[in-house]
Amino acid sequence: MRPPTAARGDRSRLRLVVVQALVFSLFATLFVRLYYLQVIGGESYQAQAADQSVRDIVVQPQRGLIVDSQGRPLVANRTSWVISMDRTLLGKLGEGQRTELVRRVAVVVDAEPEDVEARLVTCGDPGSIRDVCWNGSPYQPVPVATDVPKSVALQVLEQPEDYPGVLAEQQNVRSYPRPFGINLAHVLGYLSPVTEDEYDLAAERDDRSLNGASVVGRAGVEKQYDEWLRGLPGYRRVAVDSMGRVLGDDSLVESTPGDTLVTSIDAKVQSVVERQLAERIAFQRTQLDTVTGRKYAADSGAAVVLDAKTGRVIAMASQPTYDPDVWTGGISEEQLKRLYSERAGTPLLSRATQGQFAPGSTWKPFMTAGALTNGYSTDTALPCSSGFQVGNRVFKNYESGAYGSIGFAKALEVSCNTFFYRIGYDFWQRFGSDPADIDARDPLVEEAKEFGFGSRTGIDLPGEAPGRIADRHWKQAYYESQKDYYCELSAKPQTADTSDFVYKFAREFCLEGNLYRAGDAVNFSIGQGDTIVTPLQLARGYAALSNGGTLWAPTVAKAIVSPEGKVLRRIAPRKTGEVDVPQKYLDYIDGALENVSRVGTMAWKLVGFPIDDVTIRAKTGSAEVYGKQSTGWVASYSEDYVVVMMISQGGTGSGSTGDGIRAIWEALYGVEGETVRPARAAIPGTVPPARLPQFLEDGSIMPPVPDKAALDKAGE
Repeated sequence: MRPPTAARGDRSRLRLVVVQALVFSLFATLFVRLYYLQVIGGESYQAQAADQSVRDIVVQPQRGLIVDSQGRPLVANRTSWVISMDRTLLGKLGEGQRTELVRRVAVVVDAEPEDVEARLVTCGDPGSIRDVCWNGSPYQPVPVATDVPKSVALQVLEQPEDYPGVLAEQQNVRSYPRPFGINLAHVLGYLSPVTEDEYDLAAERDDRSLNGASVVGRAGVEKQYDEWLRGLPGYRRVAVDSMGRVLGDDSLVESTPGDTLVTSIDAKVQSVVERQLAERIAFQRTQLDTVTGRKYAADSGAAVVLDAKTGRVIAMASQPTYDPDVWTGGISEEQLKRLYSERAGTPLLSRATQGQFAPGSTWKPFMTAGALTNGYSTDTALPCSSGFQVGNRVFKNYESGAYGSIGFAKALEVSCNTFFYRIGYDFWQRFGSDPADIDARDPLVEEAKEFGFGSRTGIDLPGEAPGRIADRHWKQAYYESQKDYYCELSAKPQTADTSDFVYKFAREFCLEGNLYRAGDAVNFSIGQGDTIVTPLQLARGYAALSNGGTLWAPTVAKAIVSPEGKVLRRIAPRKTGEVDVPQKYLDYIDGALENVSRVGTMAWKLVGFPIDDVTIRAKTGSAEVYGKQSTGWVASYSEDYVVVMMISQGGTGSGSTGDGIRAIWEALYGVEGETVRPARAAIPGTVPPARLPQFLEDGSIMPPVPDKAALDKAGE
């Protein structure tokens, strides 16, 4: 039997062997693991380590320029100081340190700490606020204030110990050179930050032109041609330390600037149009309306100048307007409310393309075309009486004037309502005396649609309104959509809040609001009632009268040019239709409208104008609107241009806008007093340039080389 001490020694040696085996196995495992990490997987882990010490920062591209037809910059870029915060470093700070840093940044950029915090939240995370949250990379410094004063940026740069993880950098933002002091806000549009949905959609499409810090066109040509203007972002790789502090640049992929948009706008003409519209509105507000006994409200207005031969937009103005620079660097809630405020006149609404108004007597040339192509002749004579009775109502002439038996030319010259009432009533009796027949033919409605009214013109600007032809189909559809409301209203006992007129109207509408009566037809014949047009639609219609019947889709853009000056795309005028009116009738209407300028309702505003040298055709209009003052119109044209101006609640057409119309024509042809001086015209050669501006190698932009025809015309 072995002694106990020997047994204990064996057990001790066994334990030692086991421990040694365990230690050896651990060292072996460690050695194998180290070998795998350093040899087999070394390159992969080395790349990951390098990736943790290098970050990609998006370099925003310079947005493309927008220039006028002479190469003058309408929208350019300038540098702006932007304050950003590095969220990676913020995450390494204690709660108290982070709160204090956010507070300090909020103070220096003149914001609330809550607003700064809201910008730091990733879109989609709890607490994120739409259009405020951050869409970009988690490693990208988040902009919390843009367009800050240089002194603020220097304070951040010079005191890095007080602003750890806070960056002050210069970026490009939109600027508005305003040649000749123009505004052009509704044509140019504005930018705002990319939304979460837009960013997600771009990611799905692998669209590299958008990132979390991008701005996107929201209106005007900025929106219409956004993809050309925005360019492609670049990427700057920076080395950072363990605390996320930038140590230096690692590499740089340059951004690609956006392309230049050449427009058909002429800044010099635009300045005249804007000034005249604003001055006419301001003047009318000082004038007494003899009908209402108070001064004209003149609450809004618009003016359009088109190239009659191509439909290109030379100038377009709308009042009230806004400063396009208000969007640069972010717009305040108070400013945004004002832009949408009805009390302020809804400045964001472009009256030229989105405002819809009764055309009044400017409608009559199209009704003349409809009558002449449907049985009437240039020899037709009808009474221009002071009134015309339809049923139990007398439809009156303007100021109850009477001119005896006259033809179409005289009816246009003196703007006789009762002459056209008779035509509208005649067609109603012949084709649609059954008020409930919604399919009855109406030659005047057909002609209005032939000239493009009731549908969008197709201009290359977003948000265009279609106008409205208030025919039988529209009246039936409107009745069906409103019947329940008015029937319910008429069934209730009348209260003090409901006027006799409203109650009576509701009752009549409930019973027979779908019936197209003779009164609707005669109102339609003079541009009254429920038919509405935009100033741009009316301008296009008059362009068709000028150019022989061609309907063009109005265009603002002429070409897309690369940053190097290469023409990438020419945007040609687009023909959308041809009116089916014989040339002899167009010539007849043309002569009648020339007489409107010589001896008719526009003549008193053109006294002394050299109309033999610059032949202007025109039609005035005063549209009556229930509960409001009259809307004044003048639509005019020459062989080269169409000029239309209107003022809502401004009074008669020539009385409210006539002086402005004359001033625009003087600028277009270089008229000084009674003399035409083509060299003084706003546009060299007096006609829109066919060629594009010259893009030189040094980056400068020069006016187009004049066409020989333009030079010849200017020398006449």
